[in-house]
Amino acid sequence: MLGSTHGTFTTDLRARVVACGESPRTTVHGVTAAPGDQDVSGRPLHAAVPDLDRFFRPESVAVVGASDAEGRPNTGITRQLLAWAERVGARLVPVHPTRTRVFGIDCVPSVGALTEPVDLAVLLVADPLPVIEELAETKVKFAVAFASGFAETGAAGAAAQERLAAAVRRSGLRLLGPNTNLNAFERFREDLEGPAVALITQSGHQGRPVFTLQELGVRLSHWAPTGNEADLETSDFISYFAGRPEVGAIACYVEGLKDGRSFLLAADRAARQGVPVVAVKVGRTETGARTAASHTGKLTGADQVVDAAMRQFGVIRVDGLDQLQDTATLLARARRPQADGVVVYSISGGTGAHFADLATEAGLRLPTLPQAKQDELHEWIPEYLSVANPVDNGGHPVGDWRGRKIIDAILADPSVGVLICPITGPFPPMSDKLAQDLVDAAEATDKLVCVVWGSPVGTEDAYRTTLLGSSRVATFRTFANCIGAVKAYLDHHRFTTAYRSPFDEAPRTPSPSFRKAQALMRPGRRLSEHAAKQLLRAYGIRVPREQLVTSAAAAVRAAGLVGYPVVMKASGAQLAHKTELGLVKVGLTSASQVRDAYRELTDIARFESIDLDGILVCQMVGRGVEMVVGVTRDDLFGPTVTVGLGGVLVEVLNDTAVRVPPFGESEARSVLGELRGRALLDGVRGAPPADVDALVEVVLRVQRMALELDGDLAELDINPLMVLPRGQGAVALDALAVCR
Repeated sequence: MLGSTHGTFTTDLRARVVACGESPRTTVHGVTAAPGDQDVSGRPLHAAVPDLDRFFRPESVAVVGASDAEGRPNTGITRQLLAWAERVGARLVPVHPTRTRVFGIDCVPSVGALTEPVDLAVLLVADPLPVIEELAETKVKFAVAFASGFAETGAAGAAAQERLAAAVRRSGLRLLGPNTNLNAFERFREDLEGPAVALITQSGHQGRPVFTLQELGVRLSHWAPTGNEADLETSDFISYFAGRPEVGAIACYVEGLKDGRSFLLAADRAARQGVPVVAVKVGRTETGARTAASHTGKLTGADQVVDAAMRQFGVIRVDGLDQLQDTATLLARARRPQADGVVVYSISGGTGAHFADLATEAGLRLPTLPQAKQDELHEWIPEYLSVANPVDNGGHPVGDWRGRKIIDAILADPSVGVLICPITGPFPPMSDKLAQDLVDAAEATDKLVCVVWGSPVGTEDAYRTTLLGSSRVATFRTFANCIGAVKAYLDHHRFTTAYRSPFDEAPRTPSPSFRKAQALMRPGRRLSEHAAKQLLRAYGIRVPREQLVTSAAAAVRAAGLVGYPVVMKASGAQLAHKTELGLVKVGLTSASQVRDAYRELTDIARFESIDLDGILVCQMVGRGVEMVVGVTRDDLFGPTVTVGLGGVLVEVLNDTAVRVPPFGESEARSVLGELRGRALLDGVRGAPPADVDALVEVVLRVQRMALELDGDLAELDINPLMVLPRGQGAVALDALAVCR
């Protein structure tokens, strides 16, 4: 578990807010936005930021269904809300149709009887819909609905939730829930300092481990239990927390996203502000996805797309709640790294080597310390021990004055940004002194000092008092969590330093290509290869020289114009996989071969009852690297662009990566680095390097097509896209397009 910070791991997040700057916003009905700022498909380019100040710090709270009758569930909730209202300085008004007083406070009989403005209404009723409709007349800003039995229960519940959501939209208030809980009204420790972790969870119980970090000295500022998200959703709280000066990191437990675009805009806002977002997103497996849907009634979305979207916008995805705790806390509190070099320092050579192997495999950079630095370390460490990195002190130096000298010398090296000391077990003559030296050294440096306390007991004074009592040392209990958190820390700062919002570059108006392409679309139909290639031509994507013919004689004339050798293919809207049906003929070099091929192709089509719009006579393109570039629609995020190794084995290889528009050139290049077969583009076994620049240009043009034709294009598949040797371009040899 990451250690205490009774002082601060000070952070410069707020400074980066000023440095980034944001375009002017207006606030309407508590939501901040840039009016009229939409992309070419009519979707917003900036996050709508609800003003949630009065939700978390209301001046007045109405509790509808308040009770003080012993044994009633509402009584315990009312009691907790009373205590919370007192802590935040709010006046609580009980609402009950038959009671005159609750816990000694005068009741009002109904929402309509409220005589003073109310910021927050807490609904302790089985059916919140009628109350929402009453609240519309009272100008209440926020409401919370605990009731269950909505989208998490199936189709009927989903319909009831939609009726509730519609009533909320008409009312003008903002609703948390339904199917939420009391976590927003927990007792937060106010004696802790430094940047805080703000918590968002769709399952209240799953947030409990993060909330209890307060017992280890980690500051928590907010907890938003979003439940079924009929109105307020995870994205709203990310956007709000990203602008709070006390929030150093946002920790999320997400079962399903309500709206992919809203999530991207919220993540973009956090990235602009430099505020890290760490998320557990369930649904990596089919079983996990089914479970998540049954619990929250959300679309889970294709996990590969979710993963890609999070990476694009800097959201750090972790798998476990323990990782969520450790990573979010480190990111909230650690200063910006001065270097990305990591040094592993240990009592045991075996421990250091083991940790170094794991860290290197995870992608951390462990630089070899300069010879001069190694010579300096050998002043205190025996010559026979390795100090190149990892640094093995042999044990004895940590028990005396030499221990602190060694730590200070390592931290003084300019290539070192992080020092990690794994202490696999307590051995008080050494471990207690080592822990204290690490704490003292951390107080004197701006660099990150991490300790892995490996004892399974966790009651040792060196751990509970020295390490957890430190304001500067980050303490973990496992190697894996330490390595993951440090990598996330370095990656986050690398990401935010270079971040340029893709929404700033997203197209606002249609290109001339759009008008040409739109005329080719056939709603609800698949386009033939010939028509799909015309679509590509409209967006400047190169296709082979070719002609569509309907007779053998025309085929021979076309071959002469195209130039031998030629490829002949059947073209029809029904055809998706021509090769398997024998409807492709390659390497034809004479008129007689062309005539024979024409007859054979049309005979096969007739036998298979396939309607053709003709036969394509195509230029034979030279050899290159076969790639696939395509567009599909994700239920959550809309159009997505897929890039991978192509050809007839594309489904077998399954070597693809995804990006969610909008994205820029750097992202188009980075997607190639995720492919297992990326080396093919660099040239292997004597093949020349491929024209990667041309491939990137095709990816960007396909993205533009996906954005502009969002309402018209359901699917696009360019396979193969032949990427020729460097400087020769890329040619779409085949294409499939399906219209919406």
